[in-house]
Amino acid sequence: MKTHHIAAALCVAAALVIGNVYAEKASALKSGPQVGQKLAGPFHPLNVTGAKAGEKNCLYCENGDKPVAMVFAREVTPAVETLIKKIDQATVKNKSADMGSFVVFLSEEEGLDKKLKNLAEKDRIQKTVLGIDNPAGPKGYEVNKDADVTVVLYVNRTAKVNYAFKKGQLNDKAIDRIVGDVSKIVPNN
Repeated sequence: MKTHHIAAALCVAAALVIGNVYAEKASALKSGPQVGQKLAGPFHPLNVTGAKAGEKNCLYCENGDKPVAMVFAREVTPAVETLIKKIDQATVKNKSADMGSFVVFLSEEEGLDKKLKNLAEKDRIQKTVLGIDNPAGPKGYEVNKDADVTVVLYVNRTAKVNYAFKKGQLNDKAIDRIVGDVSKIVPNN
């Protein structure tokens, strides 16, 4: 009789674990181009830093088929600032692969341009372009309104890595994973 109770308990436990795995995958936040998808094409955010600072410029066009780290963020937070610094460091490190990177803030926050200029100066951002676009994000990029941060690593204009985070979910462990995945878009040096 005890064997039946143990077997039943194991079955219930297995069902709960499997159910939680499926529920977690079903509720996973999807935002931006998914792995294997081609990017939607040109868009023109206001570039706050970089060679075209003060202009609306197509960073998608500028980077072409190169390996690129593309980030959409809703606001400047300490975690987003850390992500920008580490993405910039990875971009500098992979200059021989001609890697590009940009972070586009999807916001209408007053004074955001000044805040981004100050951040770039303070953190000595060298290669990562900071820009601003409308809160909905660029047409065709399907940036989820619930995604506080969307990260897409792409090469040949095709997404190789995608991460989406709700408000407060981006942390050091996730940032390290993202930076580690840069190896998926740059050739082995």
